Amino acid sequence: MSVGFKQSEARISADSQRYWARPDAKRWAANSHWRAAPGFADGDLWSQIGREHLELFDRGARMVGFNRPWGRVVEWGCGGGANAVHFAPRAREFVGVDISTETLGECARQVASVCDTPFRSVPIDVVEPEKAIPLVGGQCDVFLCFYVFELIPTPEYGERILRIARDLLAPGGLALIQVKYDDGRWSTKPRRRSYATAVAAMTTYPISSFWQLAQSCGFTPQMIHLVPRNQLDERYAYFLLSKEEGVGRSSRTA
Repeated sequence: MSVGFKQSEARISADSQRYWARPDAKRWAANSHWRAAPGFADGDLWSQIGREHLELFDRGARMVGFNRPWGRVVEWGCGGGANAVHFAPRAREFVGVDISTETLGECARQVASVCDTPFRSVPIDVVEPEKAIPLVGGQCDVFLCFYVFELIPTPEYGERILRIARDLLAPGGLALIQVKYDDGRWSTKPRRRSYATAVAAMTTYPISSFWQLAQSCGFTPQMIHLVPRNQLDERYAYFLLSKEEGVGRSSRTA
């Protein structure tokens, strides 16, 4: 889909900001993973999402010997709380980062319904995601990002998020980041245009390319978990990334 007409990253970013700022947009609540949204309200899928992600994180953590306490957990693109309600009870503080203030409020409500872990809301602008770094309030032990990279404007924009994640993650910390993978077919390549018409298919990566991109941003990839298809969509790849001791903050500015 990257062949032919393309839009600039700035144009796509602006379209993305407008889309997520409109709670009345078609499928907005479902794309934001609100518990009451169509597709989630009538079953266990909403809770299953976060439960499976926590199980995956725990398997990866055992594999690499990660057993430190979770002081601060940051979820980039926390949505309506499907993951937060499972991860927050383990943490001393949970930080939700999202474009939508409405969604941040919903995530906070869901977390409060299951635990007493303090929840910090960090709203961001698509154009300047780096501004979230000082708002988070310090480094974290766990960084999470699910169902976000497929929504970002371009694959190049993903490097910015990875560098933010690297800066936010404390040495010895773990990140679990999910992307949609490009399997080589033309239809699975990044769209680079018409954001609102295919929100969940904007950005993809070849599996090996994302592994190498994570390395170039200062992470050590530890594990890949592939989900060719599930109840939500298809071609999901989960990367467990560690930040080694001695890896500092980036001097690069976007």
